[in-house]
Amino acid sequence: MIERPRGTRDFLPAEMKRRRCVERKMRESVERWGYEEIKTPTFEHLDLFTLKSGEDIVDEIYSFEDKGRRKLALRPELTAPVIRFYVNELQNEPKPLRFYYFDDCFRYERPQKGRFREFWQFGIELIGGRRDLANFEMIALSVDILRNIGLGKFDLHVGDVSLLKKAVSSQRDDLDEEKERKIFRLMDKKDEEGLKTYLAEIGIDAENLSFLMSTLDPIEEAKRIFGDIDEIKQLSTLLDLLSAYEIYPKIDLSIARGLDYYTGIVFEIYAEEGLGAQRQICGGGEYDLIKLFGGREERSRGFAFGFDRIMEVLEIEKEEENMIMVISTDDCRREGIKVARKLRKKFKVELDVMGRSLKSQLSYANSSGIKKVVIVGRREVEKNFYTLKDMNNGEQISCGEEDLLEMIANL
Repeated sequence: MIERPRGTRDFLPAEMKRRRCVERKMRESVERWGYEEIKTPTFEHLDLFTLKSGEDIVDEIYSFEDKGRRKLALRPELTAPVIRFYVNELQNEPKPLRFYYFDDCFRYERPQKGRFREFWQFGIELIGGRRDLANFEMIALSVDILRNIGLGKFDLHVGDVSLLKKAVSSQRDDLDEEKERKIFRLMDKKDEEGLKTYLAEIGIDAENLSFLMSTLDPIEEAKRIFGDIDEIKQLSTLLDLLSAYEIYPKIDLSIARGLDYYTGIVFEIYAEEGLGAQRQICGGGEYDLIKLFGGREERSRGFAFGFDRIMEVLEIEKEEENMIMVISTDDCRREGIKVARKLRKKFKVELDVMGRSLKSQLSYANSSGIKKVVIVGRREVEKNFYTLKDMNNGEQISCGEEDLLEMIANL
């Protein structure tokens, strides 16, 4: 027996119905804001991801050489492919460009709850736009999606990586890149004790950076330290716009997402329960990848949902299955097929393919949860009518062909 690869999953029909239901609502949400779907290849040149995330990412992804000795990789995320697509073909299109995507991605990492080697991302990229208005749209849309799929309990955190970088670099003139990165990593992990210890090691007073981890009012503290600088104005304007949409995020200046390319406003959304340590279900912000990939400078921003993590925490009411089964005896198969063809214009219809007796077909319909059956036997064919049966209460109705669709709908 060949088992599925580690870190992958098989989905039964019931789970696929849940996933498609959520996916459909997400698509409806973003399309109401004017976003259009795009599709990029499952694999790309390896350079696309090392340019964005550095050579260390090679250990975390599925990379390979093809028969032409080209270095390729299964996509570990979708922002880089979308921006590569934009630089290749779409730079001259009028702005803004609103794109969304839903696809599987691949990472070579240790599987655990909410984390797999094959996983799905649903996200958007917004290219162009004035900073305050575009940043509002990015965050408001992410919240709209969660509201529309029925996830009521989540925490929205908003920060600004440019303010974070400014605060850290102001502590010492000689801070090298490696030390800064370690500070950012400890902040992003919310490791306050580890951060205090490390700052003491490199001669920085932890109190000078405590406002970044504060749960009180970090903006006022930042104003006191830096004055009313542009980063603080942008953050304040964003909060004002979000409040008009009844969104009130927590300000978290310690968010340090992808510092190599995020340039300003960043945000993360966490599930309140159900995921343990892996609580983050969405993240995004302003980024600078277009120039890195050889394009003309253009403001851009986006976010991605961890679709699998959302499915872990989202409770969805089971949809009533509207399946009908056409049951016929062997000598009436042709008539049964004709009836099924007519009914499929309006309903989901199942036909027996096992060659079961009429009694066995009824038993199968009952055990499968099929609520309505249409019986086509010799008596029905001879007298030119159909028998409709409600499997819940056993009620049977006879009707002619011209009334069949209406009678099924009302049964």
